[in-house]
Order: sequence, then structure tokens, then C-alpha cells
Amino acid sequence: MKKDAVVNPWEVSGNIDYEKLSKEFGISPLEKLPSVFEKNILFRRKIIFAHRDVQRILDAIKNKKPFVMMTGLMPTGKFHIGHMIIAQQMIFYQSLGAKIYITIADLEAYNARNQSLEESKGIAIEEYIKNYIALGLKPENCEIYFQSARSKDAKKSNAYYRLQNLLAKQVTFNEFKAVYGEITPGKMLSSLLQASDMLHSQLPEFENPLPVVIPVGVDQDPHLRIARDMSQRIKSPKFIQLSSTYNLFVPGLKGGKMSSSDPTSYIAPTETPEEIKKKINRYAFSGGRDTLEEHRKFGGNPDIDISFQYLKMLFESDDKALEKIYKDYKSGKLLSGELKALLIDKVSKFLKIHQARRDKIRQPDIDKFFK
Repeated sequence: MKKDAVVNPWEVSGNIDYEKLSKEFGISPLEKLPSVFEKNILFRRKIIFAHRDVQRILDAIKNKKPFVMMTGLMPTGKFHIGHMIIAQQMIFYQSLGAKIYITIADLEAYNARNQSLEESKGIAIEEYIKNYIALGLKPENCEIYFQSARSKDAKKSNAYYRLQNLLAKQVTFNEFKAVYGEITPGKMLSSLLQASDMLHSQLPEFENPLPVVIPVGVDQDPHLRIARDMSQRIKSPKFIQLSSTYNLFVPGLKGGKMSSSDPTSYIAPTETPEEIKKKINRYAFSGGRDTLEEHRKFGGNPDIDISFQYLKMLFESDDKALEKIYKDYKSGKLLSGELKALLIDKVSKFLKIHQARRDKIRQPDIDKFFK
């Protein structure tokens, strides 16, 4: 990592060298993709770029065997397009037959950010769950739950919290410190509870041992490393080792990581087309030249242009159309303002459909996801 880069579960900043970080964390690049992944633009375009033990998931898909995709959300801010990378993976894996487990980390929000459980509940439902449903998540074969209240079924709830305490015996303070660096009791408790989140679907009260894939940004890998180590040390219950995939961060409008705490860094699917247009035109970092003459002569740099990155990651599904945009911008044929206009048009069309779906969601639609 470059010296000014910070990457951990609580902070991401600086210039991230994904290749070097992959080597440091011991995760494997996704190279030749199976056809089932090639169909998904996140895999095809290397937005999802690395993995641990993903072959176990591919085998389950191929052999039509049950598997789980587990993920979580931190209910502390605005849902934005950076969160859509994971949401799209939920929907993708659900289409492949996975059961989806989604934890709402309200206890972690309480410990790490002093946010009340009630406030976390409101944010989780209004900002996240409604947007998940509007994006296409189905209640069938999906469980959403709060860390503070796992299930109305006492046997399931007891098994979940019991597992957290059983796992505590499988790790030492020095191991926590080696993985996380600075460590506090709150962070240790959060790590143990997240390990229970990742593993509890394999308990007999839930699905029994089966493959579990956890898609994350690379900043969350410390949680996975701890959970994987604990899962293989515990004698009873027995667990199949966790699989994981790693996606690039969606950059903020001005560069760097998109942050819910900075409204000028993100696009939210609840904003109006007018607000989005203003944000993109004003804040989206451009890879264009300083003058029109220079841009026509030397071309722009789509690899650092935020508008192009958003098209590539989220809003342009046609590979040939994306390639033409790339070449036209790089050659100078397409101007920065024209590239922003393309993005604004794509986002506006997405918002029209998404917001119409979101507006139709009622409480009974949400209740179906909590079991």
C-alpha cells in the first residue's frame, strides 16, 4: 500500500493499490471466469476482482446444491450508489438459487458510533431495505435481521448468540491486534458478532453446513480472516470454510471513496434528477484536458474520469457502447461535458424506474423479509 493509504473496516482513505493489497491480504485474483459469472458485468468488467475459495460456490451452482450469500449493512447514513455494488450481487446470487442472509449491524452502530437502536432501525428500513426491494431483491429465500433481535424463533435466536460466545474461545487478544491493529473491547465484540453473522446459517437451527459466499469491499477482509480462522478451530459445531469475493470501491464524485457523511461525494437513488444533474456537473472529477483545443488534440483519460467510472460500474450495461465511449473520450472526439451529459441521462432514466418502484413499497412488503 502507498504510505498515505488507510484501509480497515472503520476507515478507507488515500490511494489504494488493489494489487498490492491483494497480496498482503492473501486473496486470489479472479482470472478466467466461468460462464455463469461472465454474464454479470461486475465480474466481467473486473469490478469484482478477487476471491477466496469461490470454487466451492461455483460447484454448488453447477450441481444445483444449496448455498448462502451473506452480507450486512451499517445503518448509519444515506444509501448511495456505492452500496448498489453489494445490492446487485445479492440480487444476482438470489437469481442463481442462493438463500440471502442480510444482517443490520445496529449493535455495531451503537458501539462504534453511539447510535440508538431505534435510529438504526429507521435508517435501515428507509434507506436500505426499501432500496434493496426496489432494485429487485425478493422476499422468497431471503432473511433480513437486526443484530439486536435475530429472530422471533427462540431456538434460532439462542443459537445465533450462543455461537458468538463459543467463537470467543477460538481467538486471542494478540490475534485481534495483529489483524485490526488498534483494538478495543467494542471492536472485539463487533468482530465476534460479525463472525456469528457469517457462520450461523450453517447451524442446524438454520440451514445446516453448506457453502457460504460473502461479497465485500477489501476493507472488510479483516473480519473475514478472523471468522475463517475461528470457524476451522472450533470442534463443535462444524463449519464449511467461508468463501468471499472482493469488489472495487465506487469512487466519490470528487475522487476517493464515496462517503455517506459527505453529500457532495455521492449520488443517492432517492435524489431528484435535477439534484443529480447539478452534482455531476459541479463535482464529478473529469479526466479531460484544461482546454477544448488540448482535449481535441490529446484526448481525455477515461480511467480517472468519474463519469466514465460510474458508467462502467453501474449505468452502461452494453459492453460495445461502453467501449465506444472509452475510445471516443480517449481520442478527444467526446468532450468532458458530453460525457457528463451521457451519465446524467443514464442516471435520470434509472431514477425514474427505481423511484417509481420504491414509492409502491409498503410495510407488509418489508415485513416479508423478517422471519
